Amino acid sequence: MYVWEEDYVVRHLTDDHGNEVEIWLTSGVTVQPPWSGLCCPACGAFHLTSFPAGYLARHPELTAAPEPKPLARVPAMPIKDIALSDVRAPLPRRLLIAVGAPVVLFVGYELYQNLLAPTVHH
Repeated sequence: MYVWEEDYVVRHLTDDHGNEVEIWLTSGVTVQPPWSGLCCPACGAFHLTSFPAGYLARHPELTAAPEPKPLARVPAMPIKDIALSDVRAPLPRRLLIAVGAPVVLFVGYELYQNLLAPTVHH
């Protein structure tokens, strides 16, 4: 079992429609509330229990979670080693081609069948 503390600032606001809203901040950055989607920094478990502020200080018998290890850094590949054939089109362009080409072919075939084919006589 791991235990750690995180400090949050909660702002209670009212929006333009009169609805009450809570905004959770940590280090000045807006974050999700601690009960939604947090995972243990030591083992990655998602089943968590939250305690009131200062719980860890009042229970020294609990061991604090170790600091997470930084991710390994991958050395960057020099740009001169990249061939033009290795460069791919951005995802939106590839998606447009992958979806658009079959649609254009289908519409073209339907137009041919409905407009031109009836005029052709054998």
